[in-house]
Amino acid sequence: MKMEKEKIGGNGEPKFAVAVNKTKDAGGVELEILNKLILIKAEKPRNFVSMEYWVKGDNLRSCISSLSSLTKIKLLLLVAIAMLLVGILLLESTTCNDTMSVRISSLRSSYPVLLRPPERAYQNNGYLMVSANGGLNQMRAGISDMAVIARYLNLTFIVPELDNTSFWHDSSRFEDIFDVDYFISSLRNEVKILKELPPEEKKKLETRYLYSMPPASWSNLSYYHDSILPRVKKYGVIHFSKADARIANNGIPVDIQKLRCLVNYKALRFTAPIQEVGKKIVRILRKKGPFLVLHLRYEMDMLAFSGCYEGCNKTEREVLTEMRYAYPWWKEKEIDPQRKRQNGLCPLTPEETALTLRALDIDPQMQIYIAAGDIYGGERRMAPLRKAFPNMVKKETLLEPSDFEPFQNHSNRMAALDYIVSIESDIFMPTFPGNMAKVVEGHRRYLGFRTTITPNRYILVRLIDQYKMGKLSWDEFAKAVKEVHANRRGGPTVRSQFPVKPKLEDYFYANPQECLPIMD
Repeated sequence: MKMEKEKIGGNGEPKFAVAVNKTKDAGGVELEILNKLILIKAEKPRNFVSMEYWVKGDNLRSCISSLSSLTKIKLLLLVAIAMLLVGILLLESTTCNDTMSVRISSLRSSYPVLLRPPERAYQNNGYLMVSANGGLNQMRAGISDMAVIARYLNLTFIVPELDNTSFWHDSSRFEDIFDVDYFISSLRNEVKILKELPPEEKKKLETRYLYSMPPASWSNLSYYHDSILPRVKKYGVIHFSKADARIANNGIPVDIQKLRCLVNYKALRFTAPIQEVGKKIVRILRKKGPFLVLHLRYEMDMLAFSGCYEGCNKTEREVLTEMRYAYPWWKEKEIDPQRKRQNGLCPLTPEETALTLRALDIDPQMQIYIAAGDIYGGERRMAPLRKAFPNMVKKETLLEPSDFEPFQNHSNRMAALDYIVSIESDIFMPTFPGNMAKVVEGHRRYLGFRTTITPNRYILVRLIDQYKMGKLSWDEFAKAVKEVHANRRGGPTVRSQFPVKPKLEDYFYANPQECLPIMD
């Protein structure tokens, strides 16, 4: 018997060797060959169509020598095709793995939020209790700041108490307005939150007083680390009697700023009943087309507090003045209304608001949702605005009285409904930069720079007065109003900084710059 070898590069190794028994049945040749092939060693292929094998055995050699030339050629072609297919599969597998690896890497870099951060482990330095003060949005911002302080000082945060003694006399608790379980769980990797003090801490307070204080307003983090932390470690539990504006707008680390946004815009979620009614209002408005929410702060308490009497008669002014003196915590008593208006410190009147909206080319048929309480002066004062924009609605005109039964006599819960509608509106415009105006403005920026018109009242009142006196034509007035508000539409802007007078800075929650995407 004879075995044929083909040398490759002089190493003496056979390129490929096969053997078959001589047979007249051409159809069974390939099967018999495959049955008798014995693979001894396979080295790494030099390309995708050639592999080296060792084959031995006398029977195999005799089979090979007995094959006809045509059958050998067919066999070699068959093996070559098989090797080619194997090579292609190996190549596709390698390429697929590499491509999949790249795609997974790209996905992770594009969506880092999908990767949950590890749970935060820390040594508890004590407990922080807070009494939030003010209305709904003032408390909302204050609670966000205090949760951040608890995180920064490694304190266990007790679910805050809400203000029940302010002007609104709302007896609602935290869990009546906000989803308390969601609040706790959504921040579990940042700060430990309990609904109340542990029993052992309560027992300690029976034998000693609760250390309570209002933290200094507009403070940086060093104040809390150097001044507050030692007191917590001394007393175990500390109570903040106020929460509003207790952290500076600027000069705060980016990770702390982002945590402020996380708490305010995500963790402080309204309860299911409030969300359900709020979304119902939005659905009704959406069915009729786009809508603008007007936060019209021409209410009795705002006018009395600010001393802004524009458009009021003598009797109305006397009532507002009397009200201002009735509240001792309203420190400013003697006010020059005209001077305050000229300084841009008064809310726009309904008439001034109508002129502003018309000048900005707001469609007269657009739905105008009034997010406010009772307008001072009633329908008499609302007439100019209603004439310019007849499709004016309020939540009370869109729903049945039964829908509001759970919220009656609870102004903060009613305000929460207006908050939901304001966030979802096509356009939001406040007539005064109060707490709701600021927090809604920032929330809308956070959700994608939704259109928010912030009136420049300092210039507006001058333009309005000139128009009324005939010194400006309507076209001149409208053009000037558009120019003034071209960059006051809720887009990206740099937050102002005045370290000496932080109250004059843009409020962090109105422009949470560190939490927003960088845009030209």
